[in-house]
Amino acid sequence: MELDAKIESILFFKGEPVAIKKIAEILEVSIDEVVASLQALQVKKEGTGLCVVITNTEATLGTHKEASIFLDKMRKDEITKELSKAALETLSIILYKNGVTRGEVDYIRGVNSSFIIRNLLVRGLVEKKVDASDSRRFIYLPTIELLEYMGVTAITELPKYTEVLAELNKTITSEQTENNE
Repeated sequence: MELDAKIESILFFKGEPVAIKKIAEILEVSIDEVVASLQALQVKKEGTGLCVVITNTEATLGTHKEASIFLDKMRKDEITKELSKAALETLSIILYKNGVTRGEVDYIRGVNSSFIIRNLLVRGLVEKKVDASDSRRFIYLPTIELLEYMGVTAITELPKYTEVLAELNKTITSEQTENNE
């Protein structure tokens, strides 16, 4: 598999911006090789529905601006339909943790949650902020509109808040312990 195809796979899998340095580490190549392959991938994606967005430090997959007309229609359809069981599960984790990484959500659920988190972001139910402790990842938080919709003025008003939060923290702590061993 060519380097640009490997990079495309990484960007697709992550579903969010990835540090160029991290891509180089994963693929065990130089940063210059990653940048050159990203630029080649940009050219390959011309005329397709996808594009590669590159900054000085990160890269991500996006959609071409010409697709916005029909993607906006799909987005509106997504916003108006009911949340799936998986979306409710993910939303509950984000609500009770009140700040969680995608990796933590994935670990708790046991599956990749990128698509679901994206849908929750599109609906305005969660927001993402750069993690203050590691600028390479994001923290997902419930929006104030979500809390307003639920009729709570604080996260601590959620049903069985203390018990659920303790169980989530226990799960995440056990994952961190496993990773350190």
